[in-house]
Amino acid sequence: MTKLLEQAIAEIRKLSDAEQDRAAELLLGLVHQGEEGGGGAADYQLTPEQIERVRLGLAQARRGEFADPQEIEELWRQFGL
Repeated sequence: MTKLLEQAIAEIRKLSDAEQDRAAELLLGLVHQGEEGGGGAADYQLTPEQIERVRLGLAQARRGEFADPQEIEELWRQFGL
């Protein structure tokens, strides 16, 4: 295993179970790219802007920065839910 892969796995181990599963799905998608029934994550590429937004969101979550219930209620109202 390369040092970079070891580093990535060490970081993934710090994530929640759900985030670890998502990371595993992405890795398996890359490994099986091009195989029949494979592809998964390899079929879709995030834009640099989307990657940055994901990184920002994950950093906010790690810091415990979540929307308060009133903000969520307002968001639901905006979408008629």
